[in-house]
Amino acid sequence: MTTFEDILEEAGKFGRCQMRIVSIFCLVSVPFSFVYVGIVFQGFTPEHWCRDPGVIEIRERCGWSLQDAHRATVSLMNSSTGVTYSQCQKLDMDWNATGLTCDNPESELTQAQLSTLPMTGCTDGWEYDYEGRQSFVTEFDLVCADAWYVDMFQAALSVGFLVGSITIGYLADKYGRMKSFLMTNFFIGVTGILVATSPNYIALLVFRVLFGFGVKGGWMVGYVLITELVGVEYRRMVGVTYQLFFSLGILILPLLAYFIPNWRWLQVVFTIPYFCFLTYYWFIPESPRWLLSQNKRNEAMEITKAIAKENKKTLSKIIETLTDENTDSISTASFMDLFKTSKLRKFTFILSFNWFTSAVVYQGLIMRLGILGGNVYVDFLISGIVELPAAFLILLTIERIGRRLPFAAANIVAGAACLITAFIPDSMFWLKSAVACVGRLGITMAFEMVVFVNTELYPTIIRNLGVSVCSTLCDIGGIVAPFLLYRLAVIWLELPLIIFGALAFVAGGLVLLLPETKGVPLPETIDDIECPNRNKENQLKSQQLENLLPSDVTSNKDVTAV
Repeated sequence: MTTFEDILEEAGKFGRCQMRIVSIFCLVSVPFSFVYVGIVFQGFTPEHWCRDPGVIEIRERCGWSLQDAHRATVSLMNSSTGVTYSQCQKLDMDWNATGLTCDNPESELTQAQLSTLPMTGCTDGWEYDYEGRQSFVTEFDLVCADAWYVDMFQAALSVGFLVGSITIGYLADKYGRMKSFLMTNFFIGVTGILVATSPNYIALLVFRVLFGFGVKGGWMVGYVLITELVGVEYRRMVGVTYQLFFSLGILILPLLAYFIPNWRWLQVVFTIPYFCFLTYYWFIPESPRWLLSQNKRNEAMEITKAIAKENKKTLSKIIETLTDENTDSISTASFMDLFKTSKLRKFTFILSFNWFTSAVVYQGLIMRLGILGGNVYVDFLISGIVELPAAFLILLTIERIGRRLPFAAANIVAGAACLITAFIPDSMFWLKSAVACVGRLGITMAFEMVVFVNTELYPTIIRNLGVSVCSTLCDIGGIVAPFLLYRLAVIWLELPLIIFGALAFVAGGLVLLLPETKGVPLPETIDDIECPNRNKENQLKSQQLENLLPSDVTSNKDVTAV
């Protein structure tokens, strides 16, 4: 019987048709990056202080700027970032009774005088040094005691990712890749608009979960579809390219955020591409592999013929015997198989930890840009540029060196960079930024590598299940990351970097315990994992049986010929 891989030999493993489909589908990664790290701009927390009606009255009467009034009427205090203006308390005084004049506000009351006056809470809300712009933080006053609500915004997205990737993955296996992709994108479009029009923060969190439910699931369906349409030797290249467009989205995001100052309109821009993806109905076929797995052989043959025609290839009559090579393995996979043997337990633990670490460190380093106090647009753009070489370094090293050493090195470099950055003084700004960028490059490489290393270690019978289960730790890491970053930064701004560095170091060390998969055939069964040498012997015996001659007879024949 002929498999789909055999047909691709004739139809083209990566011809014009596959290039067109991959190019179109790579665009799905761009808005996914907007959603994934958009909190840096949508949830930006600018410099803020307590609103005081008395100060507002004086400011309006005297024509002071917001900054002039801030310096003249807000006292200094110690914080985790040093001495800063008070953000969560205001002076408890009647400003009309102070004799403050309009001539020179900065010389009227000294900080020494202000520091001796009684303080009270921000009963009248806050002022924000964010003129002409609005984040959901400034709209809903999510600062001081309510600052942890910002963490919930990103955690809600990751909860949606977690549930959606499993649910939509199941739907894609049951109802088809393209049907699931199209339905998911319509759902994303609707929920994205609901996020943009949320009347309050509770509604925003609910819609954010639903939005996340569709976004990651749709992205994963696209990843599966393009890898199923190309030959085995092109899957890795296609997968890395798909993720490369995520990095391109990271570069576009700060430009969008700079020119779109309102978080609601920025959300609308994030959502519009998902409505555009509905047009893929007319350009992208269903996966022939999935059709074969559902015994829809005629439809699979028609699509395969269309692929061959676009690739300007001619199919022979072997297509008439086309069958699915994986139908037996799909039905026998179970969750407990991931822990069935000692090696599989080790793989599952190490890969799950690496998924978790990659998500925590990657998201943490990006979200950290929003609390450093510099120009967030420039900082984000520079750090995004650093991500681009990651894909090229992976493609350059994995076939020459292997998987294990680059994977481990990427984690260890990221960990070392995080630890070093934490102890570089702020006065050495450019050095601190450069080392942090090296950490960002390292964790980006690790994040991209864990995907295909995960697929190469598990046998065919549980490969999809293994990737799905291990990658759920990525979403759990996404839930933990904002709390880890924002809450620990209140204690010490660099403390999250210490945690990130430790996690990455441990992840890199654990990777060294994994076997090298370069040049090793993909395992088919669990026995292939436990006894790889026996698998090689069986392959040799199979080959000998196919040749209908044992090895010693073959050798004698060669000698006689000589």
